[in-house]
Amino acid sequence: MTCQDYKDSMMAYLDNELSDEQLRAFEAHLASCPKCTEELEEFRKLKQITDDVELVEPENRLWQQYWGGVYNRIERGIGWVVFSVAGILLLIYGGFTAIENVITDPGISALLKVGLLALLVGLAILFVSVVRERIFFWSKDRYKDVRR
Repeated sequence: MTCQDYKDSMMAYLDNELSDEQLRAFEAHLASCPKCTEELEEFRKLKQITDDVELVEPENRLWQQYWGGVYNRIERGIGWVVFSVAGILLLIYGGFTAIENVITDPGISALLKVGLLALLVGLAILFVSVVRERIFFWSKDRYKDVRR
C-alpha cells in the first residue's frame, strides 16, 4: 500500500474504526514512515480541538432582536398592503366617477366610453385575483401558526 492509502485511514485510526488487521498494517506503516507519523499527529491535534468544541446557544437578547426584526417586517408588509388596498379603492372610486361623467357626456365617443369601462373592470378583476391568491397561500401556509 502507498502512503496515500494510509492517509485515507488516519481519521478512522483516530476514531478506533479500523479492524484488527487494518490496525496492525497501519501501525506497521507508521513505524517505518515518519512523514505519515507527523501527519497523524497533526490530525490528532485537529481532532482534539474539534472534540473540545461546544455548541453555544444564542442569548435570549439575540433571539428577541431576531423576532423583533421579523415582527417589524410583518408590520411593514401589512402597512404596505393596507396602503395599496386604499390606493386601489381610491383609484376605482375615481375611475367610476370619471366614467360616470364620461358616460353621461354625449360628446364623447362610445369607443372611449367602452375602453375606460374595460380598463376599470380589468383593474378590479386583477385586484380581486391578487387578494384571492394571497388568501389562498396564507391559508395553505404550514408555518402561519408557528410561535416562538
